[in-house]
Amino acid sequence: ATPSLIFSSVAVSDTDAFFSPVILVIAIATVTTMLIYWASSAVWFKQDAAETMAGAASSSYYNSVNIGLPIATYVLGDPTYVIPALVLQMAVLSPIVIAGLDRGASGVLKSVIAGLKAPVVVAAFAGFAVSASSWTVPEPVLAPLQILGGASIPMILMSFGASLKGDGVLSQERLPTLTATTLKLVAMPALALLVGTAMGLNGTQLYAALILSALPTAQNVYNYTATYRVGETVARDTVFLTTFLSLPAMLVIAALFG
Repeated sequence: ATPSLIFSSVAVSDTDAFFSPVILVIAIATVTTMLIYWASSAVWFKQDAAETMAGAASSSYYNSVNIGLPIATYVLGDPTYVIPALVLQMAVLSPIVIAGLDRGASGVLKSVIAGLKAPVVVAAFAGFAVSASSWTVPEPVLAPLQILGGASIPMILMSFGASLKGDGVLSQERLPTLTATTLKLVAMPALALLVGTAMGLNGTQLYAALILSALPTAQNVYNYTATYRVGETVARDTVFLTTFLSLPAMLVIAALFG
């Protein structure tokens, strides 16, 4: 269902928005946040590579669909930046995250190939190709994909809700979870502010970069960790905490820059 949602959303998007400086700012802030988590893990947590990737993704992979789209529409007044950010995540970040989580893949090259072959990544590339070529997907083909894609977010949320049964939030992996949460809601927007200011962004563009950077961790991160059975606790708890704490973070940004 998620590949269907991604393809049907990206295929009808405007490719001009993919080259906005806002997307570059978000990309730099995302990668830098991930690297900070990796450094923190090396110093404090001593996690293995797969667990560290789960935490790094939790600290930087934001919810661009079921929270990002309405936030962009009603807060920014323009959803233009969300779809390019989604493609950035699916086409660039997802292969890296999946490769890092896949303990069964032998070798870096095989891990990267496994990430690139993931259905969600293939869907992002295919949707971008359709959008860039200005081809219109026939309605009898697109409509079923949109219907199937509509099931994606509810099923991910149900899966996430089911994961909350049992251990309480922060009952395990407390330090990695709090680190990922702080990086997501504080460090990533701060990095976006520094990079955006250095690039000369101001007004709506800078505001958009900050708001999108402060979005909570995506449920997709938990979905990935559950698939590969690694780092599930950190991903689950970070998604839970950032979903509630992102509102105060965005209110502060709105008060200062909105």
